[in-house]
Amino acid sequence: MDIKNIPFGTTDWSRIEASEHAGDTGMAYWRTQVFGNIRVRMVEYTSGYLADHWCHKGHILLCLEGELHTELEDGRRFVMTPGMSYQVADQAEAHRSSTTTGARLFIVD
Repeated sequence: MDIKNIPFGTTDWSRIEASEHAGDTGMAYWRTQVFGNIRVRMVEYTSGYLADHWCHKGHILLCLEGELHTELEDGRRFVMTPGMSYQVADQAEAHRSSTTTGARLFIVD
């Protein structure tokens, strides 16, 4: 991540319109801001959400609420709870998300 030419600013996430993204099951709601080549999102997964794809994009992800299950394509699994984060590089390790209870996340990619 190379952060350049972005002046100081604040974001009131409640004022950003959410876009809907269906998973194999459940829904994801993204509130998104883009600053140059950096995307910043507040994401909410409904209970029972399962991503509809293996993601190859790099992220820094912070779990704010709920419980997020992250599975890597090689079979490893991780459970993220509030206050936990993960980071992965672009094209490094394919991963997908699910949650039984729902989750709210802050993601930078």
